[in-house]
Amino acid sequence: MTTVLVNVEVINKGDTTYREEMIYSYGGYLRRYVADIRAKGANPVLMSLTPKKYRTADGSKLRGDEHKFGHWAEEIARELDVPFVDLNTISTNKLESYSVWKCNYHFFTDNIHTSKFGAELNARSAAEGIAACEHPAIAPLKGMLQNVELPVVPVDRKAGKPVVFLTGDSTVKNTDKEKEGMWGWGAVASEAFDTKKITAVNAAMAGRSLRTFLKEGRWEKVYNSLQKGDYVLIQFGHNDVGAIDSLKERADIMGTADTCHVYKLKSNGKYEVVYSFGWYLRKMIDDTREKGATPILLVSLTPRNIWKNGKIERRNDTYGKWYREIAEEMGVELIDVHNITADKYDKKGEKKVKAYFNHDHTHSSLKGAKENARSIRQGLKNMRSPLAAYVK
Repeated sequence: MTTVLVNVEVINKGDTTYREEMIYSYGGYLRRYVADIRAKGANPVLMSLTPKKYRTADGSKLRGDEHKFGHWAEEIARELDVPFVDLNTISTNKLESYSVWKCNYHFFTDNIHTSKFGAELNARSAAEGIAACEHPAIAPLKGMLQNVELPVVPVDRKAGKPVVFLTGDSTVKNTDKEKEGMWGWGAVASEAFDTKKITAVNAAMAGRSLRTFLKEGRWEKVYNSLQKGDYVLIQFGHNDVGAIDSLKERADIMGTADTCHVYKLKSNGKYEVVYSFGWYLRKMIDDTREKGATPILLVSLTPRNIWKNGKIERRNDTYGKWYREIAEEMGVELIDVHNITADKYDKKGEKKVKAYFNHDHTHSSLKGAKENARSIRQGLKNMRSPLAAYVK
């Protein structure tokens, strides 16, 4: 055990004095911690550091001095017969598999401290490391782990048959039961897709915005379920407007800027980092591409039954504009359901279009849901999308 006697500067009320302090090696301190823990009848487990956001010159790898501390901790673990979890390697392998943009948002304000995304990644890495550790002393701790398996969306996969995942709000998935009730177009996806060729999985949920769909872990389930060759349709907007830190606390920052802000929520006094509408779309697109599921299809929000001067309302200067900006920036396809359906409704007229909505100006009747599904089909054919090979 290396020890060094040094003079330590002490500043007290403006006066500088010195005192002697015994400084030990990194391993020396670890040995003491292990001894103290065992003296109390507890069980020590050594872990390496979490990774930092420093990269090699070519940007392909993370680098930093934290790996040295991991090696030293592993040496002490072998010396003292203590379980060791290489958290640094587990988390680094994940971060290096991401795009640089995705890796970066796992950190917050600097190159060391993590965002919520980074903290969750490291927590899962710790659990995975514990589960994989073969040291017998860690067995009781393994038995205390929960939710180590990644959450997924149930999918009935058939050989040679891709899956199209539908994500969105109540305009995609609603109660979808009663003939005169409210329906999302995802419940009648067979109006758009040939279900003999492709499996449609409706992962949407009523009342969700991009922010809450992510926050509640719903996107994580889709992400974990994706396989190469799958498709993802992303349609949000109706719930992404409103109060960010009060009421239902589900709105995003408006626009497509790659930005975020910390808000104090009025419901519980907790703080939450909220991103822009465009940021959430970028994340879903980036995640989907990472899994080899392509193409990613943005679906503009369905029109509302609000009329002015004989024309149905259109929001091409806000959400429509933002969808187009992200589609162009990220090089993805955009199914303009908003205008395709609105064009149809303008021709039918306000009186006839009432039958396409139920209870309010946003939620579709069964008839309206089928019309929106047919607009999906039309949009795919118009753009000659690869997914058009699977429509009716």
